Amino acid sequence: MMAPPVKSGPRFDQLIQSDKVRVIDEAGENIGVMYTNEAIEQAASVGLNLVEVSPNADPPVCKFLDVGKFRYEAQKKANLARKSQKTQEIKEIKVRPNIDDHDYDVKLKAMNKFIDNGDKVKVTLRFRGREMAHQHLGLDLLKRVQEDMGETTKVESFPRLEGRQMVMVLSPK
Repeated sequence: MMAPPVKSGPRFDQLIQSDKVRVIDEAGENIGVMYTNEAIEQAASVGLNLVEVSPNADPPVCKFLDVGKFRYEAQKKANLARKSQKTQEIKEIKVRPNIDDHDYDVKLKAMNKFIDNGDKVKVTLRFRGREMAHQHLGLDLLKRVQEDMGETTKVESFPRLEGRQMVMVLSPK
């Protein structure tokens, strides 16, 4: 037979080792120090469990709790925290070094929309063929993007060349 897994937080389903404990009732009132057996009987008469809340105190602190209700509320609280969490995605915008002004404006509008939603934007500038000989044009374009997005974003990763493409990552301020 395997031992039950160790739980963190209040200890349930385990025998309380101390012979005397400080007891707190279901309303949060301090009842006082009493023998463990007495406290367990009192908790059972109310229809609750005696749970060791602070085992390191002298004497240990125990509380009257409905263990099922406590676990349910803890799970509900964890689910709510997970639901309200915002995950930040990385959206990618691809451009070319000889992009036209209108196309650039459309890409800039999309970047602004992504940043307003709280996402990061990865700007990928791809070079083809002989464009590799004019990398300064690509760097100028990424600097232009950085200046146009300047008030709402910060540069998380500055432009760097990776093979035939130049990459820059922007994140919301």
